Amino acid sequence: MKFGIANLSIIPVRKEPKEQSEMTTQILFGETFKITKKLKNWCYIVIDNDNYEGWIDKKLCNQISEETYVKHTKDNPVIVPDMISAVHQEDSKLPNFICAGSELPFFNKTDKSFLLGNKKYFLLNDLEHNKKLTIKEIAYQFLNSPYLWGGKTNFGIDCSGFTQTVFKINGKKIPRDASQQVKQGSTLNFMTEAKLGDLAFFDNDDGNIIHVGIILNNKKIIHASGKVRIDNIDFNGIFNNDTKTYTHKLRVIKRVI
Repeated sequence: MKFGIANLSIIPVRKEPKEQSEMTTQILFGETFKITKKLKNWCYIVIDNDNYEGWIDKKLCNQISEETYVKHTKDNPVIVPDMISAVHQEDSKLPNFICAGSELPFFNKTDKSFLLGNKKYFLLNDLEHNKKLTIKEIAYQFLNSPYLWGGKTNFGIDCSGFTQTVFKINGKKIPRDASQQVKQGSTLNFMTEAKLGDLAFFDNDDGNIIHVGIILNNKKIIHASGKVRIDNIDFNGIFNNDTKTYTHKLRVIKRVI
């Protein structure tokens, strides 16, 4: 088995080893992964944060030694809370722009340096937030981000990528897909019990979980549908404030924090 760490801002992970295949998720800057096999110009990887699997282009695969990989997995990296930050390698002044949810391993607050693999980097901007942000503060930063299947950033994000990234910045890891996230936490019996940070899940006519959002209070939800937006929610589901129609049927509300 080989190992890698993302040294690019966003790496698309695909269902099949070809560019035309759908993107199922993304690897963000600083995230580590295992390389379980290679096929021509493609690497099959498992992301450490959530065990999500898929194919990435070999050209995007920054391989590191097992020793370096183990050191990184034992570190508690700084999670970037700001929508856009800039970093550069020690021997280069060319900036690399990274997104919220990216990781800065072995971060030194004094000179804003960190290690990525065996290379030293510097954060060019200050970390905007010195205190831990609330779920609401983090989620609001993503408002109006366009919907993108498999996306995890403010440049394009899907419903479960949104909830996963918001919770990651807040300090809690949850699985990648809504169908996996629904298995976390404890179930609430009534909508009136819902509070900020609870996750609401929605199903289709076959009973499959197809959508997730973050409860703001027992009447409002923030979720990625077309874009990251705030809508009304009740025991029936999500009521779209623009179209004045119900768009998602409520299945269950879970408390995971």
